[in-house]
Amino acid sequence: MTLPSAANFPFSLELLPQPAYLVGGAVRDALLNRKRREFDFDFVLATQAVETASKIARICQAGFVLLDEQRQIARVVFDEGTVDFALQEGDSLVTDLQRRDYTINAIAYNPLTTELIDPLEGQKDIQKGILRMVSVANLEDDPLRLLRAYRFAAQLNFTIEPTTRATISRLNQLLPKVAAERVQTELNYLLAAPQSHIWLAAANEDKLLQFWFPQATPENFQLIEKVDKVTENVVEKFPKLAKQLNTSVSGKSLSRLNLAKLACLVSTQPAAAELELIQLKYSKAEIRTVTTALKSLPNLLPQSLREEYFLFQNLGDVFPTLAILALATGKEIEQIANLIKRYLNPEDLVAHPTSLVTGNDLINRLKLTPSPQIGKLLTEIQIARIEGKIVTVEDAIAFARELGTGFSDQ
Repeated sequence: MTLPSAANFPFSLELLPQPAYLVGGAVRDALLNRKRREFDFDFVLATQAVETASKIARICQAGFVLLDEQRQIARVVFDEGTVDFALQEGDSLVTDLQRRDYTINAIAYNPLTTELIDPLEGQKDIQKGILRMVSVANLEDDPLRLLRAYRFAAQLNFTIEPTTRATISRLNQLLPKVAAERVQTELNYLLAAPQSHIWLAAANEDKLLQFWFPQATPENFQLIEKVDKVTENVVEKFPKLAKQLNTSVSGKSLSRLNLAKLACLVSTQPAAAELELIQLKYSKAEIRTVTTALKSLPNLLPQSLREEYFLFQNLGDVFPTLAILALATGKEIEQIANLIKRYLNPEDLVAHPTSLVTGNDLINRLKLTPSPQIGKLLTEIQIARIEGKIVTVEDAIAFARELGTGFSDQ
């Protein structure tokens, strides 16, 4: 156990009014010896929470965000992570801790004095690997805490204490009242967690997911388990695919691998899946990845170079998600190995075509009028090239001339 010391913080602790307590996940993870890629500290101050955050942001030349003016919560944004400052709720720190979600998150630590305050015996629950609610009222106060239990269980490899789980299940009707964006965030954490299928299935069993995934059955969660297993096998054979799978489709969106898991939860009908994802406020890029993968899944085994070309043109960077989904639903690695090799080879002209000629080349050399026919000619040139029928620019021009006016716009 290594609790944070002065050296762990991106600012001098002397800037904090005393007493100042670190609370929540940072304390819990320190007690568990869990490492984070980025720091995420939460401080509770008896006074001047927003003023302290503003001062630290100014001195450290960091970003400042007022999260909740009424409750006096502000965030300082550093390159390496964030630090939140909140005004103590209630007339004492203990009262503040008693308003939190689970006992493992209701532990406070003063980094200046090294004092550890644990009125709800969260350390004992940490040692036992148990997630125990602080109170029913606290779960009702913010129903997102219901789903958060399954996320913590998955991330920490904990179990949910039986009375707590029964209470969560009883309160499941409160969860749809939470903003969809917040629910999506918790789902994303769950999808990224080890053994996510176990706790997603548990959440569904307790009727927390039915509002968003009404068609989900136990088989959907077994499919997520298969995604994890086939991914382990395929990246062993194709190590370069691991980087592609762990890359987000845009910004801070889900990775391509976790989008394959998300595709296991939604309807198999792309139109219905799209509506489910829109309801959860997923981005256009994420929705496109999932729905394109679902649409393409039945036709993943092209029978010709022409079909392969159109497959990759339609998929683009959706291919890694589709490949994992295909393997999870029964395809063998050997069946799609050639497609994976093509995708991973940037020089492969089927998966990553480059142009011999442009539309302007065809217009100028063949005296053509700009029309949709130009695009169709360029496509046929690309296919002729991957089929080995043409090699040079002059070959391409001659090929296009031969197609000539007989090439239909239909």
